[in-house]
Amino acid sequence: MDTRPPESEPLLTPAEVAAMFRVDPKTVTRWAKAGKLSSIRTLGGHRRYRESEVRELLTGMVPEQRRPEESA
Repeated sequence: MDTRPPESEPLLTPAEVAAMFRVDPKTVTRWAKAGKLSSIRTLGGHRRYRESEVRELLTGMVPEQRRPEESA
């Protein structure tokens, strides 16, 4: 049974974020400590990351592909 309100945003674990960026989970934690990515702490002290923010950061890191006419 899903007990979260429908308006709540999905949260990701450090391992899930790390898999998306293909980095170690410790790297994701360092990004959060450096302020590159905001995190939410659970009652147990674990970090969780907003899915929308992670996806936004991920799309910003993807290099733009050059069109063939630009390479000439």
